[in-house]
Amino acid sequence: MIKKILPAQAFRKLAALYADMQTSYSAHAQTLGLSCDGCPQNCCTSFFQHHTRIEWAYLLQGLQELPADRRAVYEERARAYVREATDALSRGERPSIMCPLNDDGRCGVYAHRLMICRLHGVPNRLRYPDGRAIDFPGCFRSQELCAGADSFPVLDRTALYTRLMELEVQFVGPRQIRALPRVDLTLAEMIVQGSPKL
Repeated sequence: MIKKILPAQAFRKLAALYADMQTSYSAHAQTLGLSCDGCPQNCCTSFFQHHTRIEWAYLLQGLQELPADRRAVYEERARAYVREATDALSRGERPSIMCPLNDDGRCGVYAHRLMICRLHGVPNRLRYPDGRAIDFPGCFRSQELCAGADSFPVLDRTALYTRLMELEVQFVGPRQIRALPRVDLTLAEMIVQGSPKL
């Protein structure tokens, strides 16, 4: 039976899971010959929505560890991002706005960045318990490297995602998680809204 655990313990487990994600990502990127060096695009303008309270809380912990003036800059950028994204969506457009945590191509809370930020570049797959699978092609460079290839490595993130969801239940609590609404927020919205309700 899954039991609720304290945030500090949950965050330690999440950091270990993130390290495993990095190992898997690095191995796949190396096999593909994929590198971000000199890339004309920036994945940090991708419109990603995130779905776990544990990642949300861990992201905010990373922000709290920063000097107050740096944190204030990121918070103001996040508010601007939310306004711009809302305007774009109201026009029926998919937002393409720089992440509020991006400083000249580098993440301001790199150690606390979210799962999608870690795994986006390489082709990856998510399998559901009912047998369905969704494939994500990765970034445009990854797609170029795989184009025309008979086969290429695909990072199966099912086990990683399963571990993340188990941690989510431990962090929120098995009873509480069933009563709470689904998280479907951009990183900027997480920053603007503050700590997730548990």
